[in-house]
Amino acid sequence: MIDIKLLRENPNYFRDAAKAKGLEVDIDRVLELDRKVKTLQSEIENIAAQKNETSKEIIAAEEKGKKKLIEEMRVIDRKADELKAEMTPLVEELDQLLYRIPNPPAPDVKISLDESENEVVREVGKKPSFDFPVRDHLEIGNMLDIIDTKRAAKASGTRFTYLKGDGVHLQLALQQYALHVTQKHGFTPVMVPHLVSVKSIRAMGYLEHGQHDEIYYLPKDNLYLIGTSEQSIGPMHTDEILDGKKLPIRYVGISTCYRREAGAHGKDTRGMIRMHQFDKIEMFSFTLPEDSDDEHELLLSIAEELIKGLGLHYRVVKMVSGDLGLPAARKYDIEAWLPSQEKYLETHSISTTTDFQTRRLNTRYKKDRKTELVHALNGTAIAMSRIPVVILENYQNEDGSVSIPEVLRPYMEGREVLKPSK
Repeated sequence: MIDIKLLRENPNYFRDAAKAKGLEVDIDRVLELDRKVKTLQSEIENIAAQKNETSKEIIAAEEKGKKKLIEEMRVIDRKADELKAEMTPLVEELDQLLYRIPNPPAPDVKISLDESENEVVREVGKKPSFDFPVRDHLEIGNMLDIIDTKRAAKASGTRFTYLKGDGVHLQLALQQYALHVTQKHGFTPVMVPHLVSVKSIRAMGYLEHGQHDEIYYLPKDNLYLIGTSEQSIGPMHTDEILDGKKLPIRYVGISTCYRREAGAHGKDTRGMIRMHQFDKIEMFSFTLPEDSDDEHELLLSIAEELIKGLGLHYRVVKMVSGDLGLPAARKYDIEAWLPSQEKYLETHSISTTTDFQTRRLNTRYKKDRKTELVHALNGTAIAMSRIPVVILENYQNEDGSVSIPEVLRPYMEGREVLKPSK
């Protein structure tokens, strides 16, 4: 959520910020509602003060005077109730509109709605070359007997899979690898709740502008299944005042993620690339505002360390304003090369949300006897729906086997190759 005081001072800034992200928000209506609510609040406060004075007069008054004052008090009470009834729907509308205002893009973010203008910051490594016909990850997974989407479809429908045998070992190896690297950088592992409240997921910025349709919702319990552990880690410190001397606080979340992928018909629906359920290791930081840009670069460097360690060719892309979503002020994507499609596949997203989420969560720290909002950042460490895919394709051999990246071998009992089942 944005700071309403800043909106009052510079409405055009937030009007332009929404436009930069391709979002529609009626800023004029927000300001109109804000003025009306402030006026009504002032009237209600005046009535409260008047009631306080009348109460004192009643105590001091004689019996005849008391009756008159009590009747005046009743009139005042009715007026207060009328004002509160008038204000309630206005507050609710104002609240709904404020939640729709996006976090403005950082000053260094390019303003554009065209994703083709995303900036390629750097490319690392070389694209693999093969002297045999390249197979895609699903064909390789079938040969290795580690991916079974057909039987998963019988149990759950499309875009689910069973991982079997070496597929499980590969995923667990990636998990251990990610935990080893992130803990080295001071991240505390946390296994998070997969269900969060409406208040929590809304505070994280995932309900407005149609995003509700992308999330699995359990109406009987009024709970949401998380699409990333960020949605569960952020609310950990709701309504808390953190010790500024102990910041940054860094977590690495381990969770299954659930996504409806409602708008993804026909896009990467073969195999494991775009599933309704997958596991992910996610980094999350709470930091001092003055340190948040450096923390953003740290999260990016750790994500690069992880993918570089796997020996994969990748590029880092800085997103334009129209690709940021509601909460992010700046976002980097890492895209790995996918040989079967001869294109890059997004494997990581690393974002800073500044104080947008923490304002909604009321997560603060002490500074000079005052409290201020911390900043929150998040970034993918390993997404199990993407990294195993690019490993299978980039490390494939002509006989259908797949070489295991060297950094994963210690977690797979020293094995060097995954071999096709006989």
